Amino acid sequence: MTDNKNPQPSRSSPYEEPLRILVTGGAGFLGSHLCRRLVMDGNEVICLDNFFTGHRRNIQDLLDHHDFELIRHDIVNPIFLEVDRIYNLACPASPIHYQYNPVKTIKTSVMGTINMLGLAKRVRARVLQASTSEVYGNPQVHPQPEPYWGHVNPIGLRSCYDEGKRCAETLCFDYHRQNKVEIKVARIFNTYGPNMDIDDGRVISNFIIQALRNIPLTIFGDGSQTRSFCYVDDMVQGLIALMNTPEDFTGPVNLGNPKEITIMELAEKILRLTGSSSTIDHLPPPADDPIQRQPDIALAKDKLDWQPTVSLDKGLGHTISFFESILSRESAS
Repeated sequence: MTDNKNPQPSRSSPYEEPLRILVTGGAGFLGSHLCRRLVMDGNEVICLDNFFTGHRRNIQDLLDHHDFELIRHDIVNPIFLEVDRIYNLACPASPIHYQYNPVKTIKTSVMGTINMLGLAKRVRARVLQASTSEVYGNPQVHPQPEPYWGHVNPIGLRSCYDEGKRCAETLCFDYHRQNKVEIKVARIFNTYGPNMDIDDGRVISNFIIQALRNIPLTIFGDGSQTRSFCYVDDMVQGLIALMNTPEDFTGPVNLGNPKEITIMELAEKILRLTGSSSTIDHLPPPADDPIQRQPDIALAKDKLDWQPTVSLDKGLGHTISFFESILSRESAS
């Protein structure tokens, strides 16, 4: 589990010299872990977040660190900074959040990415775009390799996120071809771990909170749909490995855990790990919900020398402990 207390530079930084790195969405779930790791590796980190889904508490331990700076800002609006690297993670990632204001969601993916690519162009920075497995939609190819163009509904409830991320990839490659901006595109599959929101709306956080509260676990559909879950520490390692690849490698590259599990199996596993007395309720599946989701990570293995190492049971154990502490603090207050 990531150590969230007093991060110190590691003895063997993967960088030749400290870099000035911008992380958009840096106070969010994944962004906060990435910021912490980059600071530990001896870099100067600027965390930019508008706190729509991010939280100050996720980066509380970093606020007094001399190599960390927090800026409250929405990337839909331009910003002018001097940086060497940009990790563009800003965008709500769970359906409950990105469907709350779908127009703002697609603005973040499109206008926000334009602003980050424009910044990268001006200061000659390298930018990593956090794309998503949702660019594959409800796939007709399984597992999903990077050359697959996907099967996406352009006018559905999920389209603000799916198509926004697809357009962001297009923008990255157009800026790369037209303006020679150095890009890296990561297609991130389901990721979980500490710092997830208690009301995140994604399946692992939902199941854990329901199990800890001993209320029914809600499965949308019959539970036969599959997902592949990557622990956050593994994902952070993959993102950094991709950012540090040679300039001529742009991606897109899948980052995720290829071990597939049904939603029913996941529910049963979480019930076992928590010792919960919860039952399981079934609700109708949401529109355009993918039936299968499993990454082909052959490219990541080849180009990044990367693959997940944290087992689902171990990662769930860390995540359950995190949510237990959150619920304990809530009950004590």
